[in-house]
Amino acid sequence: MNSKELAIKLLENKSIVPGYRTCAGCPIMIICKTVIAASDKPVVAASATSCAEVTTTVYPQTAWNIPWIHSLFANAPATISGIERAYKAQKKKGKIKEDINFLVISGDGGGYDIGLASLSGALERGHDFVFLCYSNEGYQNTGNQRSSATPKGAATSTTPSGKTEIGKLEFPKDLTKIASAHNIPYVAQINSHNQTDMFEKAKKAFDVKGPAVLISFAACPTNMKADSRYTISISKLATETCFWPLYEVINGKVIINYKPAKKLPIEEFLKTQTKFKKLLKPENKKILQEIQAEVDRRWEELLKLEKL
Repeated sequence: MNSKELAIKLLENKSIVPGYRTCAGCPIMIICKTVIAASDKPVVAASATSCAEVTTTVYPQTAWNIPWIHSLFANAPATISGIERAYKAQKKKGKIKEDINFLVISGDGGGYDIGLASLSGALERGHDFVFLCYSNEGYQNTGNQRSSATPKGAATSTTPSGKTEIGKLEFPKDLTKIASAHNIPYVAQINSHNQTDMFEKAKKAFDVKGPAVLISFAACPTNMKADSRYTISISKLATETCFWPLYEVINGKVIINYKPAKKLPIEEFLKTQTKFKKLLKPENKKILQEIQAEVDRRWEELLKLEKL
């Protein structure tokens, strides 16, 4: 699909209507709209507590134009599991005729952390749904606390940088690998700077039988403390530095969808965001080198997995 065809597809899709209240420059609605537009069947969605949920459902209004339910941080996959099983039972009885796709939308709080057990259970049971997690690298609608998706060296409200601390001390969790370890049909990493790749992967995710997982980088201007007009360029840098590679795992087979012609140093990505400013000071050069080494290690490991 070319960019013009995708633009028409997005304009035709009315699953999320104007009136949501995301921050300026927020990529979440780009991600959600693109993924939902990839479904050729009606979609029923469950949203964990998240920025996507609170900004689209400011009482008494809603921006959702599809069947949608709000679940807690911890149980959106369990909620969609029940809906999916009830649908199958009703369809078997002939009470529902049409085919329906099921979707969970979650931030990293509801995917990487609080909702991980619920997600793991739904994947293990083999429910037929797509889990979409957008990682804005922290708990943004409750004050920018760190999550397990927060990168090492990032300053947050619970891991502030100061005279002796650089910010978060741990490397981020790799949820893509965790999802893949459940041996499900489809897992993919996506990014808002490449909507065509996102759309094509979302279509694959909806088309498979069984659970599928899409994990998107979401360059949050509030979290990054960066100018909102640079959301897409920063997103692209996440991929060009291999901090956030674009790849998919189809029935256990790793396929890398984009390999930078010239892999940029991680500093090019970090320096765009004020939350990493402490890392760029000369006295923290060693920590910056550690981050670069970890990015390189994960990228090289991914390249090896593709060859298996």
